[in-house]
Amino acid sequence: MSDRASRWLLRRKPGAEAAVRLYCFPHSGASPSEYMRWVDHLPGIEVLGVQGPGRGARIDEPPYDDMGTLVDAILDEVVFEAPFVFFGHSLGALTAYEAARALRDRGRPQPEVLFASAMGAPHLQPHTPPTHHLDDVRLLRTVEAFGPLPTEVLDDPELREIIVRLLRADARILDTYQHAPGLPLNLPVVALGGASDTETEFLRGWTEHTTYPLSTHVLPGDHFYLRGQREELLGIIRDTVRRRLDAPREPEQ
Repeated sequence: MSDRASRWLLRRKPGAEAAVRLYCFPHSGASPSEYMRWVDHLPGIEVLGVQGPGRGARIDEPPYDDMGTLVDAILDEVVFEAPFVFFGHSLGALTAYEAARALRDRGRPQPEVLFASAMGAPHLQPHTPPTHHLDDVRLLRTVEAFGPLPTEVLDDPELREIIVRLLRADARILDTYQHAPGLPLNLPVVALGGASDTETEFLRGWTEHTTYPLSTHVLPGDHFYLRGQREELLGIIRDTVRRRLDAPREPEQ
């Protein structure tokens, strides 16, 4: 991995012997470090987190606030090592989807599977009032409706300012997102969500974005169901990836 690409990819341990690589795209205001906890539970799968500016070790860099610019930067910097799959949670699901479309449009290898978590279908976004223009207090209040922020973030003015900057940039990405109609992806899409998450009602719409039958899983929990249902979620990922790698290849469109 080049030095430039390594800025964009977080990995806990090399996976030279891995059968497949899982690239994880984080939700709003987050780094992909949470996914590194999955490494020991996904044998044969190397887990890598896509870490854009403003996240994790790149926290001092100004974050992107436009989907097209973000996706272009990812594809310019990262060579996804085949075979690979994408997992995106919330805003990360939209980013993973747009990255997959951009890879296809550039004639580059596609993910074997797209796991879209806690995010309704792209053509149905955005379906909530915009938030990126809110003042800091109201923006944080809106974010905390999905789950409490760490106390250390709220109590540290400097860290709070950095996190608010990232949250505002991510909110603008979603608020200004406009799905461009086009051919569906010629790869399986697995839509996942929490039973009490309002976003879950929009999961079925992903059927319009794949040539394969849509697979949908609704697990107990809210927008961050993946934390309480990690074992079941990782089981779905393992089983889906194994079946996909063992399946006959579909002809490219």
